[in-house]
Amino acid sequence: MCTAIVSVDPSAPVPVLLAGVRDEFIARPWEPPGRHWPDRPGLVGGRDLRAGGTWLAVDPDAPRASTVLNGHGRLAPEAGRRSRGGLPLRVAAEGKLGELELPRFDPFHLIGAEPDHVRLWSWDGEELAERELGPGLHIVVNSGLEGEHRDPAAPEDEHIAARLEHFRPRFEAAARPDPGRGDSPARAWDGWLDLLGGGGVPRADRRSLLPVLDLGGGRVWGTTSIGLVALSADGVRYDFSAAPGNPAAWTVIL
Repeated sequence: MCTAIVSVDPSAPVPVLLAGVRDEFIARPWEPPGRHWPDRPGLVGGRDLRAGGTWLAVDPDAPRASTVLNGHGRLAPEAGRRSRGGLPLRVAAEGKLGELELPRFDPFHLIGAEPDHVRLWSWDGEELAERELGPGLHIVVNSGLEGEHRDPAAPEDEHIAARLEHFRPRFEAAARPDPGRGDSPARAWDGWLDLLGGGGVPRADRRSLLPVLDLGGGRVWGTTSIGLVALSADGVRYDFSAAPGNPAAWTVIL
């Protein structure tokens, strides 16, 4: 139940803000953001140790960022299936999705962000949709942009709908951050940081932006990290927390 929050304001000193909230099995191993890919040495991101890709990648020289969320739809055949974790690396490095054997990928929502435009690609296992995210606030979840493909019969979509209903108006009403390169994370992301810390909603609450769900059998699913990216003509700022909900856990990556 990952969430991506995008704010686009072409008139602002920092036109594009991106928050990537990663939900995953807590036990799935990963490494914090770094330059983990020798074939793409300019990219920075957290590395999934099972598949080798990432959920959010940043190219500080472009500047450009990309993040991926699982989508709904037809799964790829197990034989020949490719990891979605390679997609943010591709878009962050190249600025485009390019030619892919899409049927080899499970459904996804993929965001590619630069200071002057943001694009969203959504693949449901049958069709690829591409759109521009224009000025304003946009929230992407597993059921799509603003939950537009919600399945009322799916329990996970019920949780996603509750999250959107609670948090969207609060992000809309919050002061838009204006991250400076030398600011502390608390100052840089003032206006969003309290909401990204949970906004007072317990993690077990169905509305939670930072869920923790005990699925039984030792399987726990929940928010494992949050990445915050600011893109402007002057470059990129990237902040990261591996302890969601802890205001002291934020670190400046770039």
